[in-house]
Amino acid sequence: MVVLITGITGLVGSAVAKEFLLGGFQVKALVRSLASVPFVKAISEKIECVEGDVLDVFSLEEAMKGVDYVVHAAAMVSFAPKDRVEMQKINIEGTANVVNACLVENIKKLCFVSSIAAFGRPGHAVIEKMGEIEIDENQKWEDSETNSTYAVTKYQSECEVWRGQAEGLSTVIVNPSIILGESDWHKSSSQLFKYVFDKKPFFTPGYLNYVDVKDVANCIVTLIKSDIENERFCLSAGLVSYKDFFAAIAERFKVSEPKIEVKPWLMGIIWRIEAVKSWFTKKAPLISKETAKTSQLRIFYNSDRIRKKINFEFRSLDQTLDRVCAYMASTQKP
Repeated sequence: MVVLITGITGLVGSAVAKEFLLGGFQVKALVRSLASVPFVKAISEKIECVEGDVLDVFSLEEAMKGVDYVVHAAAMVSFAPKDRVEMQKINIEGTANVVNACLVENIKKLCFVSSIAAFGRPGHAVIEKMGEIEIDENQKWEDSETNSTYAVTKYQSECEVWRGQAEGLSTVIVNPSIILGESDWHKSSSQLFKYVFDKKPFFTPGYLNYVDVKDVANCIVTLIKSDIENERFCLSAGLVSYKDFFAAIAERFKVSEPKIEVKPWLMGIIWRIEAVKSWFTKKAPLISKETAKTSQLRIFYNSDRIRKKINFEFRSLDQTLDRVCAYMASTQKP
């Protein structure tokens, strides 16, 4: 069996590729540039690289020839206002192109890597009134000030996948929470580890939902190989406060933990300072207006559906942090 993976140079894509190879699959990687090949080959010499782009329909169709399954993990994640147009194009139009190519090439099943952000969140007033909100796959999307532009693009991307379902494409969607795994110090969730390693003193009073990248990869491969289709699955191992999360990382890095709680009024000042700094440096802000809004929410994402459907148990946070922190500490320091 042959599987094509988009976004293979990312945290999820690379982990999924390894899992498929272990399962005896032939793996093809869609890469935007041949310059990415050394990274992909570092994962395994068995991976076939095909040059193309999710925004190039013809390259997608060519890449899917002879392919049985597709995992679409390529996406742009940004909370910076300057990236909104590009993110909408890559995430929404790119997914539409992947779906269309799958239909043309009669792909057996498409797995779309979405996000818990695509479930949508209630407004601040509702969350504050209830204290803690529980969300699962049955959550109906609603426009609210707690939904980021990224969340909107992932929801609209899912709409493209649902359209594919209506046109006869077999699909599964996975909605991971914050994915923890071995990566570059400056990429994705690894920046949280870097934040603690750099002995930053602040933490927000909010909470984060987390999942191990190895669990995400395992679920994706299991769902692709199964008869399950046209369903979506929340992938989240649990909920932890930023304070406890940072403290657990600090303990493993043997550094001081963040001890100063950032109050809401101070967060408002910080994101504005970051916005000005970003305008001058042209770099993405550490904290944006959108992330400032959501950093203090308490929302629990329920993964009972995937647990019951494939009899799956997620790794504990301690297991994940032991492995990831050890890996990060063994690499070149940030």
